[in-house]
Amino acid sequence: QVQLVESGGGLVQTGGSLRLSCAASGIIFSIYDVGWYRQAPGKQRELVAAVTSGGSTSYADSVKGRFTISRDNAKNTVHLQMNSLKPEDTAVYYCNAIRSIWIHWGQGTQVTVSS
Repeated sequence: QVQLVESGGGLVQTGGSLRLSCAASGIIFSIYDVGWYRQAPGKQRELVAAVTSGGSTSYADSVKGRFTISRDNAKNTVHLQMNSLKPEDTAVYYCNAIRSIWIHWGQGTQVTVSS
């Protein structure tokens, strides 16, 4: 059974930092491209950051320079380091793993940034 489990969310003040983790099981994690998405109330889910199976990274313009995505294939884990957080970063953050026709989602973790 495939599972993606996010952790590390919480409440933080503006300018603070959080580190999200996504732990995978049931798949050969290293061959998947992995992304972090977020969805704020009343808004569409958006891609925040992604890392390919080869290690290439990409970021939404809104988080460039503040967020860093990394993967540890030995531990089947992807992290999202979030610095200089802003109230507009408040959302549920989801981990996504995709390989060809196989797409897996985690259950999400809440991030709340207070002003």
